[in-house]
Amino acid sequence: MALDHATLEAAARWYVDLRCDDANQATRDAHRHWLEGAPAHRQAWERLIQLQERFERVGPGVARPTFSSARLKRREVLKVLSLLLAAGGTGTLAWRTTSLPSLVADQRTATGESRSLRLDDGSQVKLNTATALNIHYSPSLRELHLLSGEILVQTARDAQARPFVVHTREGSIRALGTRFIVRSDNDQTQVCVLEHAVEVRTATQTPPVRVEAGQQLLFSQTQAGSLQPASPNADAWTLGMLVVNNWRLDTLIVELQRYRPGHLGCHPQVAGLPISGAFHLDNIDAILENLSSTLPVRIRQFSRYWVRVEPA
Repeated sequence: MALDHATLEAAARWYVDLRCDDANQATRDAHRHWLEGAPAHRQAWERLIQLQERFERVGPGVARPTFSSARLKRREVLKVLSLLLAAGGTGTLAWRTTSLPSLVADQRTATGESRSLRLDDGSQVKLNTATALNIHYSPSLRELHLLSGEILVQTARDAQARPFVVHTREGSIRALGTRFIVRSDNDQTQVCVLEHAVEVRTATQTPPVRVEAGQQLLFSQTQAGSLQPASPNADAWTLGMLVVNNWRLDTLIVELQRYRPGHLGCHPQVAGLPISGAFHLDNIDAILENLSSTLPVRIRQFSRYWVRVEPA
């Protein structure tokens, strides 16, 4: 049975209403009455539940969207859920192309956007491009769930002496009175400590690894790599800059892709060209033009959202 948009949106609305803090028995009874009103209602609801079950299999920290402020972002949540539900019977297409938990996160930035937050305890968080973050403070713990992207955290002293922990798919980082960067992508998390230290524990509960100021660590769900010296310019993005020293060109292009919508590629023949410099991240197209004037490359633009660096 084909499901119309109104039915899909109604299912999304019920989903949000039932997960709000003020959901009561009357709301649940009304939802049950709606389900029984038409076969299409139940089919739409089952499709939504299939999507939710798919998200719950991803892992702790990213499984369930957080709706603690659902009333404040109801329109956004409904739009996202309706779009995902309309993707198909099981939502497979939507699952491959977007992440519902990220789209309905407490805080998120678009591609090329950054934002600064001040948390309830005075801690400060800077979100880099395409970042999604959930925030949960309880009487015993201060928690951030980084669903995707990159953040810089500067913790504040807490009057209740609650631990400060950042979770990703791959594990958790416990702050030890510190300033640090966490980046999560490609099934790996990288933590770079700028001040003091953190303790890193992978998702498989291996013994924690202490990372001191001036060090960085890359880890997956099952293992932590070796401690490495931190990049001296790891936090340059907080100033809108990218500073590179003798990078491969394809590595630079992959990094620039994070800040530009669409596809940005690099031809294998020029992938290994070395490059150093400081680049302003607010104009990626200008960076690409500069590459063509300093390296033996040309910028081939198939469309506004499909660009490749090729041999000149």
